[in-house]
Amino acid sequence: MSDLFETLSPSWRVALSHIEDEIESISAFLDSHPHIPSKEKIFAAISKNPNDIKVIILGQDPYPNPSHATGLSFSVPSSITPLPASLKNIFKELQSDLGVINTDGDLSSWKDQGVLLLNTILTTNPNSKLSHGLLGWQAITHEIVKATLPNNPVAILWGNSALKLSHLFDPSHTITSSHPSPLSARHSFFGSKPFSRTNQILITINKPPINWQT
Repeated sequence: MSDLFETLSPSWRVALSHIEDEIESISAFLDSHPHIPSKEKIFAAISKNPNDIKVIILGQDPYPNPSHATGLSFSVPSSITPLPASLKNIFKELQSDLGVINTDGDLSSWKDQGVLLLNTILTTNPNSKLSHGLLGWQAITHEIVKATLPNNPVAILWGNSALKLSHLFDPSHTITSSHPSPLSARHSFFGSKPFSRTNQILITINKPPINWQT
């Protein structure tokens, strides 16, 4: 058993036991290469039981700034100012959608309510985006997503990378738009109201809505 696999909670060890070898292979690579986030944070997004996941927000890979990467997609530590541009736009849309004003970029409170903040690639070289795109993370995160599907989560898919997994989800539980990055947010992200639409779906299926305040 790799030290990386051991960082998984018991429920996720069971859910991902069939790909332990793949996780071990990546773990061995990371032992001899610089990477962020640190090993104990790589699986931070999946600390909750798969059956407790109500919403999935897919990111691409960790922030390249070592002080920003936390293991949760789009999230940064509370101490970080200014916020990364994509997160600023997420909060701008949240304020427009629900009137919620957030200045704290730590999204752990969303995770604690059953929001899976998952990057499709879970590590990168410090100060370098997409440098671990060929390690095989996508196959692992695909299995992570599949483990949540019996709970029929709401999928919030921003941008082309996330949309590649759209076929896995119930179309009536899927909310799509362009990515919140400054390069693409104006296309269809702004005005897409993902937060209120997610809560409307959750209420319809008798699940508590998400409190999006950080």
